[in-house]
Amino acid sequence: MANDKKLVEAVTSMDVDFAQWYTDVVRKAELTEYTSVKGFMAIKPYGYAIWESIQGELDRRFKKTGVQNVYMPCMIPESLLQKEKDHVEGFAPEVAWVTHGGLDRLEERMCVRPTSETLFCDFYKKDVQSYRDLPKVYNQWCSVVRWEKTTRPFLRTREFLWQEGHTAHATAEQAEERTEQMLNLYADFAEDFLAIPVVRGQKTEKEKFAGAEATYTIEALMHDGKALQCGTSHNFGDGFAKAFGIQYLDKDNKLKYVHQTSWGMTTRLIGAIIMVHGDNDGLILPPKVAPIQVMVVPIRQTNPEVQEGMKKIEEVLSSFRVKVDDSDRSPGYKFADCEMRGIPLRVEIGPRDCENGQAVLVRRDTHEKITVSMDELETKVAEMLDTIQKDLYNRALERQREMTYDAHNFEEMKDIADNKPGFIRAMWCGCRECEDKLKEEPGVTSRCMPFAQEKIADTCVVCGKPAVKMVYWGKAY
Repeated sequence: MANDKKLVEAVTSMDVDFAQWYTDVVRKAELTEYTSVKGFMAIKPYGYAIWESIQGELDRRFKKTGVQNVYMPCMIPESLLQKEKDHVEGFAPEVAWVTHGGLDRLEERMCVRPTSETLFCDFYKKDVQSYRDLPKVYNQWCSVVRWEKTTRPFLRTREFLWQEGHTAHATAEQAEERTEQMLNLYADFAEDFLAIPVVRGQKTEKEKFAGAEATYTIEALMHDGKALQCGTSHNFGDGFAKAFGIQYLDKDNKLKYVHQTSWGMTTRLIGAIIMVHGDNDGLILPPKVAPIQVMVVPIRQTNPEVQEGMKKIEEVLSSFRVKVDDSDRSPGYKFADCEMRGIPLRVEIGPRDCENGQAVLVRRDTHEKITVSMDELETKVAEMLDTIQKDLYNRALERQREMTYDAHNFEEMKDIADNKPGFIRAMWCGCRECEDKLKEEPGVTSRCMPFAQEKIADTCVVCGKPAVKMVYWGKAY
């Protein structure tokens, strides 16, 4: 059994070194591997299967709201990127440039897309002529490149996978409606599918997307008390349309500018799942997102009755994502591997279980073990998977509540930021200088101005002047 536990023992305790714990889980659960291209990750089959699960569910939800998938080029000419001043300034430090095609120097250098607003704008200029052409509600699944200085698998890499939605509308009201709709879709997806509670709100002027009129966000709290931005939705107004000349002929026979939105989620969500739900035994996956929901582990698998029992269980549970571990590893190794990979439910079956017409179910999240008859197996598995999904969300929500604090003045803010990891709710006057000061001294950034506003105090936590917004602050990834 000592060898069987090597997988688990190799994981650093999250209480000792959370960053190393995260890296250990990512590698031991075989989600990614480092590559010879610095800052770029190789996503392994199990990690990619989790992304496929996320992608499939998001895509299904998108299409229910009228979204169509398209694909744009992976390179952007420099002149096209330069058309929207705020946008290009926001991304300039992270852009990777291509200067040669084969052996020939390009007449104009190209950037590998850090995001595709300019490409969609160029496309819409040709594709939108009349009010009849609107709205355009498009999304693309692709990768983007941003030259990050410090990288960490899933959380911040120089190339990552994502979806980026880009829409064009006839009116400002329609654009705002779509912006809010997609933000709420993201929040519902995170809470229902990933079991991750989030705070919905608007970014400050300082933190909003470059070129946007308004940026809405969902923010989640990780196990170590740091915040993670999990999805954003941006209202561009008609700023990009004016920069690119995207006009349409309206019903009143007048040329008008379109109003645009953009919204995205990335492979960063896999990092969120790890850091919200994982424990010192490895990954814990919510059943809805898990590529394998049930792993069947035979004990003395060469026994003919056990082999027959394995097949029967696989057949009974065929409506779930079930797999039989019939490798030549010992049962102890298989148990540890199952736990490391975060598989929600394990079914154990041995000769005695076969004799008694039963199987043993083991929950990954609580390690609770129960014995059930084969007749009840399908029903019990369904009940337990549903319970695990709900319990993971409720545990994460309770942790978020316990790690959310209110600060009423600057000294209180500093004390909480230094000694209590988590969200800090505090009032703000709306002044950029106060926001900058909080980043400099306590070292916290504004995460969002929540839609659900509460009045904690009358004055700004920094300057003492009248407050205009309650803000969630925190240290973040």
